[in-house]
Amino acid sequence: MSLPYLRFSSLEWATLRFNTPMTLTKDEITGLQGINENVSPQEVENIYLPLTRLFQLQMIATRKLYEASNTFFGKKNGSAPFIIGMAGSVSVGKSTAARLIQALLRKWPSRPKVEIIPTDGFLYPKAVLEKRGILKRKGFPESYDQKRLIDCLRQLKSGTARVDVPIYSHVYYDIVPGEYQRIEQPDIVIVEGLNVLQTPAPDHHLLPSAYVSDFFDISLYLDADEQDLYHWYVKRFKKLQQTSFQQPGAYFRRYADLSERESEEIAAGLWRTINQVNLEKNIAPTKYRADVILKKRADHSVDEILLRKI
Repeated sequence: MSLPYLRFSSLEWATLRFNTPMTLTKDEITGLQGINENVSPQEVENIYLPLTRLFQLQMIATRKLYEASNTFFGKKNGSAPFIIGMAGSVSVGKSTAARLIQALLRKWPSRPKVEIIPTDGFLYPKAVLEKRGILKRKGFPESYDQKRLIDCLRQLKSGTARVDVPIYSHVYYDIVPGEYQRIEQPDIVIVEGLNVLQTPAPDHHLLPSAYVSDFFDISLYLDADEQDLYHWYVKRFKKLQQTSFQQPGAYFRRYADLSERESEEIAAGLWRTINQVNLEKNIAPTKYRADVILKKRADHSVDEILLRKI
């Protein structure tokens, strides 16, 4: 199958940095990483720095389109944030990638205001999922309040002065009542989640009026071999046993004191019955809807980059 992408090795991609300066220190990079990753400064310089250069150029071009539209309608000012969509499996490293991209973009000369919106905040509350009998399908498309997420993105693109985003707690495995992430007129928004590139199935034979991805100016998919994703998931599960599972009131407190063998069996079962199914049926099929695909090796480093042809 011929795909509409330009293909780059990590070394070829690194040359696209040109003279863009490296602005993050080793300590800053370490502080941005998740519990299961070890991203080197060299990787940030070779992969993420050229990527943010691409995003910066795309943002400039997009703003010119807004200016042309404002001129046509006789408006003097007004702009919308540049929205980056980021998709990929559980344990692939989306959150770390989002934080690295945010930190690099914030240090561009224009000092843009960059916010991250994790779509976990748009999961239905646990009580709703339990009532609908889909608690074990958390992370599947039907577990998200798509209407609320789309409304949030519509407000952002409309230039709403303040948008409140619900907050999700991985410790309590639920939406935090009454707490919100306040977004106030950002220049760039990174929307990160499992299924953000999916086009939902028609409801009652009617096509939805909008998809989440309709609001993206550019999209990114983090890819890896399924076997590597499985190993990363099990490794992360074991680390969570020693951290968030230990916290008072943690939803997964019952897993905190499992033996090595028991933890591997539980993690393997959760992967096989939930995350692998979601990956194969919902997440992976959206990969080629992305504008940029980062393919990772077994050690989490990026091996190959695919960039959609213009």
